[in-house]
Amino acid sequence: MNKKILLLGCLLVGSILPLAAQKAPEDKAGWKLGAQAYSFRLFPFAEALRKIDSCGLKYVEAFPGQEIGGGVSGKMDFKMDAQTRQAVKKLLKDKGITVSAYGVVRAKDEAEWRSLFEFAKDLGISNINTEPDPQQFTYLIRLANEYKINVALHNHPKPSRYWHPDTVLKYAGDSKYVGACADIGHWVRSGLDPVECLKKLEGRVLGMHFKDVKKDTPDGKYHDVIWGSGESKVDAVIAEMKRQKFKGPISAEYEYHWENNGPEIAESAKYFRSAYERIKAK
Repeated sequence: MNKKILLLGCLLVGSILPLAAQKAPEDKAGWKLGAQAYSFRLFPFAEALRKIDSCGLKYVEAFPGQEIGGGVSGKMDFKMDAQTRQAVKKLLKDKGITVSAYGVVRAKDEAEWRSLFEFAKDLGISNINTEPDPQQFTYLIRLANEYKINVALHNHPKPSRYWHPDTVLKYAGDSKYVGACADIGHWVRSGLDPVECLKKLEGRVLGMHFKDVKKDTPDGKYHDVIWGSGESKVDAVIAEMKRQKFKGPISAEYEYHWENNGPEIAESAKYFRSAYERIKAK
C-alpha cells in the first residue's frame, strides 16, 4: 500500500513540475533550446525567467543591459559584484533555468575581456556572443582556449562587420572555441540563404539566434513571425543542424510584439520540436 502511495506521489510531482524542468526532445542531441532575454527587454531579468519558463524552455541567453529585478538591484552587467552574482544564481536555480549564453556583448581591452570570461566561468556560461574589434583577436583566441569558453561571432544585418559567413571564417582562426553565433533571421535580412550560410560555416557553428522573419508590412521591413511561417527556411535549417551534428545553445530571439510575445515564442518552440521530431524520424 505504501509503495502505491509513493508511486502516486512521484507521478503527481512529475505532473506539476515547471515546464522548464521537463525533458525536451532536442536535449539528447545537445541542442539547448532557450530564449534570448532580449526578447523580454521591456521587463526585468527575473520576469524574463518567468516568461521563459512559461514557454516550456529551460535555457536563457542573458544580455548586459537588462535590469535584474526580483528584489535584486543592478543590471545583468558582467562587472556585477560577487554578491549580486549569487543573487542572480538563486533566481536561476529557483526557476530551474540555466544561462547557456551571454550577449551580444563587447569589452574594451584584454583586462576587461578577462573579467568577462571570469563572469562566464562563474555562471557556467558556455558561449559569449560578440562582435569584437578585429585587433582584439590577438588575445581573444588565447583567452577562449584558456577558459574553454566559446567566443561566438554574431551577425547583425549588413553592413555590420560579421554579417557574412566569410568574415567569421576570416577572423575565427583555428581555435575550436571561436566560431559563429548564427542568427538565421539576420542572414535573411542581409539577403543570404540561411541554409547555405550554415553549410559554409560547417564545424564552426557554436550557437544560434533562432528567428523566423517575414516582410509583409507597408514599410517593407522584416519582422519576427511564429517559426515555420516566414522566410528563414526553419525546417531546412533544422535538417542542416542535424546533418552537421550541431551541439550548443539555440536562443529564440523574438523582436516583435514586445509587450506580449511569450505566446508566440511558446508556439515557435512547439513548432521547432515538432519539426525536429519529423526530421529525426526520416
